[in-house]
Amino acid sequence: MDCIKSIFYNFFFRQFRAALFPGRIPVSSVDHPLDEKIPFAPSWVGIYLDFIAFWVRILGFFRTHYRRRGIKPALGFIKTIGRLYAFAAETYTKNLSTTKRPRYLAHPRFLLIHAVDPHLMCIPSLHVMVVISAYTQFRSILRARGDGERFAPQIEEIRRGALNITEAILYVKQHSVNCIAAAMYAMTCFDPVLFPQTEGADLVSRLFRGTKNPGPEDAGIIRGHILDLYRYFLEAGNSADTWEKPLVDFLRFQPQRAAGYNGRKARYKLREKSGPA
Repeated sequence: MDCIKSIFYNFFFRQFRAALFPGRIPVSSVDHPLDEKIPFAPSWVGIYLDFIAFWVRILGFFRTHYRRRGIKPALGFIKTIGRLYAFAAETYTKNLSTTKRPRYLAHPRFLLIHAVDPHLMCIPSLHVMVVISAYTQFRSILRARGDGERFAPQIEEIRRGALNITEAILYVKQHSVNCIAAAMYAMTCFDPVLFPQTEGADLVSRLFRGTKNPGPEDAGIIRGHILDLYRYFLEAGNSADTWEKPLVDFLRFQPQRAAGYNGRKARYKLREKSGPA
């Protein structure tokens, strides 16, 4: 129940309140030109919407394979998901964010997306944060029980599922490539043991491998941008007062949409091996 309350309060309530009463919190546009290299692919919507069922299946795995012994790790897993929503909200309460998404209504699943998601919480992406947490927790729990080798295929399957969902959010245009880097940074701050910088680099290296669109060259550029921005956030976070400050600073350099906000509107650019110009 605590997890459900956290999800509804920190994602749905906060977001709909901001949509109904605009101007109270700045809203930044966080699109990047590289987003145009990723085609809009409505067929990926099923993978995108599998996001909740994805981590619920992990709970089923614990119950099926460990019976009563699986209850404790399952509860810890659920509590962590609830904490993630509250953690991400530390950015949302200071600066909201959005991207351009197609008004695609030919599929009923997109009608659902447009109805329940005002699209104001893009950085950091909770979709990416949750699937990262899911696969790293799953792997850690199994290894702690001495079952890492026994269930190695299942661990790889869950990691592949996390990658698929991460790619899906870009294909259905719910997020920008910038949102991926921000979510990875948030996860490293949230749990640096489960998601250290090396794990982040490994995750990025696996994105869009073998895809026709984006092709190999564009995919490499996209991976490079995500990794550079992720590392910039980490470097900025080393001297920041709070973990979310690098994200909020980044958002306030993006084009602003909230009425009455007088912040700077310079677009984000990557310096060579550095951060926002």
